[in-house]
Amino acid sequence: MQNELFTIGPLHIRMYGVMIGAGYLAALIMSIYRGKKRNLDNDAIWDIFFCAIVGGMVGTKLLYYLTILPEIIKRPSLLWENFASGHVVYGGIIGGVLLSYLYCRWKRHNFLPYFDLVMPAVALAQAIGRIGCFFAGCCYGRKTDAWYGIVYHTSEQAPNGVKLIPTQLISSGADLILCGILLLYARKERTDGRVAALYMMLYGVGRFCLEFLRNDYRGSVGFLSTSQFISIGVVAAGIALYALAPRLFGRPHAK
Repeated sequence: MQNELFTIGPLHIRMYGVMIGAGYLAALIMSIYRGKKRNLDNDAIWDIFFCAIVGGMVGTKLLYYLTILPEIIKRPSLLWENFASGHVVYGGIIGGVLLSYLYCRWKRHNFLPYFDLVMPAVALAQAIGRIGCFFAGCCYGRKTDAWYGIVYHTSEQAPNGVKLIPTQLISSGADLILCGILLLYARKERTDGRVAALYMMLYGVGRFCLEFLRNDYRGSVGFLSTSQFISIGVVAAGIALYALAPRLFGRPHAK
């Protein structure tokens, strides 16, 4: 797997960045297309898209810093060393959703229809972005002797020369399936908040299970990885949102 595609002067074009960008673009296109069918404000979708990018970028770094906080206390220079690397997806999701929610409050938009709209697109973006992780070698899996194991030879992040479980590709496939499930469910579900709630439940369970296959450092809370600990809260919040949405968050929306 070759991460670096080509170089233009000091600029290095890498497969990781290309796939992250492709994921954002695919999510935007899907959200705009589906938003028009649901009579949602197109300008608001664009604004939420940029909120998701900014909140996501900040969130991924902040949560990553939390996972290495003891090391940062010992060596503060870690805050700016290799700034381009080191991200935690959950931080991006939480940061993007939080900033988008604050935007909707500011503009007096009903947040939940937009929340429902974008979460299938988020799953699609994650599916594409994980392919970038595969090429970069981050988020790598445990050693394996199975036929499906993959071997890195020039990775700067994954161990080279050993067969590893391709957790990035498993994540990509699972996120793509999740996107399909959410799109199908959204055709029938007419209660604001429930599509997003289903994302939270399914993604949280899937991520919790997949963490057992990964072998990169992700921080820990007791015997759980940081992402497993967050997954428990995300699933619980998803269950609560799904159950309480009809009573607490207003009328069903038209499809």
